[in-house]
Amino acid sequence: MQDSQIIRTEYSDVMKKSYIDYAMSVIIARALPDVRDGLKPVQRRTLYDMHELGIRYDKPYRKCARIVGDTMGKYHPHGDSSIYDALVVMAQEFKKGMILVDGHGNFGSIEGDGAAAMRYTEARLAKITQEAYLADLDKDIVDFIPNFDETEKEPVVLPVRIPNLLVNGAEGIAVGMATSIPTHNLGEVVDGVKAYMKNEEITTRQLMKYIKGPDFPTGGIVVNKDDLPEIYETGTGKIKIRGKVEVEDMKGGKKRLVITEIPYTMIGAGIGKFLNDVCNLVETKKTTDIVDISNQSSKEGIRIVIDLKKGADVENLTNMLYKKTRLEDTFGVNMLAVADGRPETMGLKRIIEAHVDFQFDMATRKYKTLLKKEQDKKEIQEGLIKACDVIDLIIEILRGSQNVKDAKACLMNGETENIKFKSSISKKMAGMLRFTERQATAILEMRLYKLIGLEILALQKAYKETLRKIREYKHILSNQKNMDVVIKEDLDSIKAEFAEPRRTLIEDGEEMVYVEAKEEAKEVIFVMDRFGYCKTMDRSIYERNQETVDSENVRVLPVMTDDKLCMFSDTGNMYQVKVAEFPTLKMKDKGIPIENVSKFDGKTETILFMLPASGFTGKKFLFATAQAAVKIVPGEEFVTANKTVVATKLAGEDKLTEIREIGTEIDGTRDVVLQTVDGMFLKFQLEEIPELKKNSRGVRGIRLEKEDTLEHVYLPDMDGTAVYKGKEVALGRLKAAKRDGKGTKVRL
Repeated sequence: MQDSQIIRTEYSDVMKKSYIDYAMSVIIARALPDVRDGLKPVQRRTLYDMHELGIRYDKPYRKCARIVGDTMGKYHPHGDSSIYDALVVMAQEFKKGMILVDGHGNFGSIEGDGAAAMRYTEARLAKITQEAYLADLDKDIVDFIPNFDETEKEPVVLPVRIPNLLVNGAEGIAVGMATSIPTHNLGEVVDGVKAYMKNEEITTRQLMKYIKGPDFPTGGIVVNKDDLPEIYETGTGKIKIRGKVEVEDMKGGKKRLVITEIPYTMIGAGIGKFLNDVCNLVETKKTTDIVDISNQSSKEGIRIVIDLKKGADVENLTNMLYKKTRLEDTFGVNMLAVADGRPETMGLKRIIEAHVDFQFDMATRKYKTLLKKEQDKKEIQEGLIKACDVIDLIIEILRGSQNVKDAKACLMNGETENIKFKSSISKKMAGMLRFTERQATAILEMRLYKLIGLEILALQKAYKETLRKIREYKHILSNQKNMDVVIKEDLDSIKAEFAEPRRTLIEDGEEMVYVEAKEEAKEVIFVMDRFGYCKTMDRSIYERNQETVDSENVRVLPVMTDDKLCMFSDTGNMYQVKVAEFPTLKMKDKGIPIENVSKFDGKTETILFMLPASGFTGKKFLFATAQAAVKIVPGEEFVTANKTVVATKLAGEDKLTEIREIGTEIDGTRDVVLQTVDGMFLKFQLEEIPELKKNSRGVRGIRLEKEDTLEHVYLPDMDGTAVYKGKEVALGRLKAAKRDGKGTKVRL
């Protein structure tokens, strides 16, 4: 290859351009809806293909596999799964404010069950889709572009006559941005659009007199009404939604809680998780009022029943469900859509404004097309009426003509040279004819039965109707007010036929106050095996199996259920976990990994010391590292609310070797012994080790030889003997020295 054919460029520039091109493709052509029709490309193409296939709401259902295959082959060559998934969502009543596809078969459930394979399901267009989304496509009201292989034409946008972006909402993740638009009530949105058309200076707060807020298909309660104006002004924010809980009386004075509506965010796997969360509240004894829970939901709606024991605090339990489960959740709003080919975060008014502009554009194009059609019809009708008055002459022209060309020339321009007439009068009259080309063509194609008297009357009647329509269309196109009337009438008709009552309640809900019942504290035994699995057990169980428990576990210590357990690792960290977070289990139960309740990493750390948080006050602790740094730290240093704290400062790759509780008194009568890996022992008075803060490194306890490290710390008054290489060493016989010495090697 010649150098002249090589284009030299900066690699980073190529990557930057390529990535931006890819990102924009995902944003514009996949993930984000268009503000005009509120549809993503895959949704738009699927609906248009169903329209082209003639799968109307009043026609039989067709296999989804046929629809998907046709859409993929003609318009959307991005895989069948994306098309079918879009089709399924448009048919799910619990996801859309208004379903756009009428599904037949298993299209999934609100509890997260997936739809059946496309070969088993059938679909057709919903009535509203046919009448308000796809009508008038033949009237040149939207632009068409070539498809991916330029063998077909597809609309740039569907002629949707309602603000679908608001009615059905949208969810999508693009590159570097995402959209999340809640669903709204059709009737309210129509009223909001009409209010904007009446006064374009209307504010967002004024619009909200008509559009109260989101209207989720699952119902529920929006409880932060005061936040909605700002959310609709900016296009971003968080909507707090709650499920609807009803109280039913049962026999014997008992009550039950019945959840009839759920937050929109709970659909799918969220329902199963909610049931598990309620069961967990019972298992962890957060509540003892729940007797049973059952999911009695069906196609008729949500019904989750929680049976309560007699005398249960219903209000407090309800508040607990809101606080501890997803029965109260937040819906993140980010009203991002494509406007004029660019992604834009829009408020409520901006979306309605874009919709109204689109409606005016469509209506203008529609009535211009209709006007042109009627004007063409008028021209032909006038020609036919005129022809009926001179039909004998026209017949004579046709009989005297050698071909259609001569006859047409005579009708249009009065050319009589090539036509034989019966009389000169006829020829003279023929020379005066001046029909237009369309009129001449219509005359030549006219059938003889059109000359019947009644047919002529029908023609004259149709002509009058055409004149009326022309006047009507010109009147509509003459000014904006007339156009307003037409658009509003259309919106009213759609609202009258398809609008449904609001499902979601909008209110300023009070913060739920849940008073957690405190269980009386009791002593349990914490155990941890060598694999890091932890649990607590009743003291009675431990005492019956003490020998087995002590032999099978590396950590066994008594703790109170209302206390915290503090664990020190060799990396110098202290992890603090509530005892209540460890499950109370039976002897044979394994427990849970310590990593599940703390940030401890068993792969890189080792636990050296454990103590209940209540055991630190008034006590002192001796810290020693592998590099022989020692210090005494008051226990109060570790009294904290943090789950993870740095218990000591380490130098370089140094590690914590040992932590010893040394009580409260440190005087000249107490000694400490340091032992290294190589068997060097150094005995000195404990009071030589300074008392320091936890964030200090300490002082040198023993001078280490090269590559030697500190292994053990002994307290002679507590330990008596040390063990080195399997031999006991009497600590009392060791010669006392000073801190920071080299120590002596013990002879075995």
